[in-house]
Amino acid sequence: MTNTAPHGAWQSPLSAEDVARAGGEPRWLMEQWVTVVDDAVWWAELRPTEGGRSAVVRWTPDGGTEEMLPTGWNARNRLHEMGSRPFAVDADGERFVFTNWDDHRLYLKEPGSDPAPLTPLPEVPASLRYSDAIFHGDEVWCLREAITGPRGTDTWRELIAVPLDGSGDVRVLAHSHRFMHGPRVSPDGRHLAWLGWDHPAMPWDGTELCVATVNENGVVGSHRVLAGGPKEAICQLWWTGDDALTVLSDPDGWWNPYRVGLDGTQTPLWTGEQEMGGPLWRPGLSWGAPLADGRIGLISVAWRERDGRQINAAGLVVLDPATGELTRIDSPHTAWAGLAASGTTFAAVAAGPDDQPTVVRVDADSGEITPLTPPRYTPLPPEWRPQSWHRRFPAEDGSDIHAVVYLPRNPDYAAPEGELPPLLVTVHGGPTGRAIDALDPEITFFTSRGIAVVQVNHGGSVGLGRAYRERLRGQWGVIDVQDCVIVATTLADEGLVDRDRLVIRGGSAGGWTTCQSLTTVDTYRCGTSYYPVVDPLGWATGDTHDLESHYLYSMLGPLPEAEPLYHERSPIANAHRLTAPLLMLEGEEDVICPPEPCERMMAAIKGRDILHAYLTFPGEQHVFRRSESVRRALESELSFYGQILGFDPVGVPRLELTT
Repeated sequence: MTNTAPHGAWQSPLSAEDVARAGGEPRWLMEQWVTVVDDAVWWAELRPTEGGRSAVVRWTPDGGTEEMLPTGWNARNRLHEMGSRPFAVDADGERFVFTNWDDHRLYLKEPGSDPAPLTPLPEVPASLRYSDAIFHGDEVWCLREAITGPRGTDTWRELIAVPLDGSGDVRVLAHSHRFMHGPRVSPDGRHLAWLGWDHPAMPWDGTELCVATVNENGVVGSHRVLAGGPKEAICQLWWTGDDALTVLSDPDGWWNPYRVGLDGTQTPLWTGEQEMGGPLWRPGLSWGAPLADGRIGLISVAWRERDGRQINAAGLVVLDPATGELTRIDSPHTAWAGLAASGTTFAAVAAGPDDQPTVVRVDADSGEITPLTPPRYTPLPPEWRPQSWHRRFPAEDGSDIHAVVYLPRNPDYAAPEGELPPLLVTVHGGPTGRAIDALDPEITFFTSRGIAVVQVNHGGSVGLGRAYRERLRGQWGVIDVQDCVIVATTLADEGLVDRDRLVIRGGSAGGWTTCQSLTTVDTYRCGTSYYPVVDPLGWATGDTHDLESHYLYSMLGPLPEAEPLYHERSPIANAHRLTAPLLMLEGEEDVICPPEPCERMMAAIKGRDILHAYLTFPGEQHVFRRSESVRRALESELSFYGQILGFDPVGVPRLELTT
């Protein structure tokens, strides 16, 4: 028998605690830093129920899965304040190095022994961070970030060599740019390559491929630039023999593979309107990996057909550089990350509409895919899961707006006749980011309760080429807001959702779009903003970390010339225009979008007869990792929507709202 209840008040067997145990959004779970050594697959595994720590795990064909770090160790780092690749495995497949979150030192772990520190304990805690290491002889070569002062921009980065004997006699290898992507040594050991870029560029704007000679004593000479530039964003590199590299770059507007010789010649291996790369937010991210026979595995994002519908999704493809032939691995997965390879084997994190993020092993010849990690949670049966619907909407500038729509689905409930569901317009972070259609317990949490969700890949999103990515240049707070409005109102005009119960929500840059929308348009009944940017001028002049401190030069304009525009588009400066209720959630240790500007915005709202709430989360930085934080945030959201939209949510504590 089907029960009748208002949208939002449907009972669901999926609780916020279930979602929290799963770790929250799948796109964060995709970054598990996979490595392959011979037949063994290694990865860093997020543990939400263990305080959000990151464990190091190994799988072998004979031994299965085993933990490689004792309980209590946390393989994370704060490089760029977002973290980056935290571990590296030696060619012997046994010993490995990792960065430990508690003291940010680099450690060596050998079989049968406790982790041993390789780097000294800095006088100022967390003032030295290490990342993206490789074993080289009797040393580990890696990227080091030094915090040199109290401001977020007081930083220095260089490539260093750390001896494995524990002496701590670190030596500097190279320094070329303000930002650098970890070292890669040629097979003969005679050359070192890396990527670099400087302010005000972000790594998807333009990077440079650097190479330098290495003498018999391991001393690195002066570097020269082989490829890249202000309008070419190389996002990954690896050596192909002693005198050539393969890079993923976008000189033609799409990330594709190129061969670069030591003489600077650059030859395309395959070009087309598929994104075989991505934004280099964290050193160590990987979209390509070579096999032993010269073929290349690539994560490719493109439009393709699935079950009779067009979808914009990622797939694993294999390129034969000798013939230019591109072969797709048949798979139900639509999201891939962290690609690694050894011999004829790939490993990566993969997910899809019916598959939660899982580390998988792929045989490149047969296409056989073997999942290596068990499900994080038991998903609801298929009849409960929302179906992802990839849509394109016409933007005001003639472009397409890309979005993934999820309508409510609950076999036990129906709404009263004539009642349409509320819609949550969800905006990803970045804004140079991308929403994926992987099985997401957070989305199911809402759709199984009768609430529709749409994930908007507004102008500025990745996976759709440089031109789409650059729609947002100078237009942050305009294009993203407009695109979301068009998607929401079009779905309402089509009779799929209730025009009077549209909600916007997002985190980080998505939190900005939420606040900007609520102070500039009257489309939404309310909004939820996770760890947002609310004061762009303050954010660009010291309120954030070094990596993004000049980000707004492209998103809004260079300072001081564009300062009036920063005020014009500032949610905190326009708090007096806020007309809809706002829920804001913030990590107490967030240094990317710090709590203080959020507190000022809440103070500006107070007393204006607008319902609002501000929640802080201890022990959390930018993006929540702890299960208790994810649970509390989701329950608070649902209670908030129930009070504003007029339904009584089942089984969650009531959130106290103030005016």
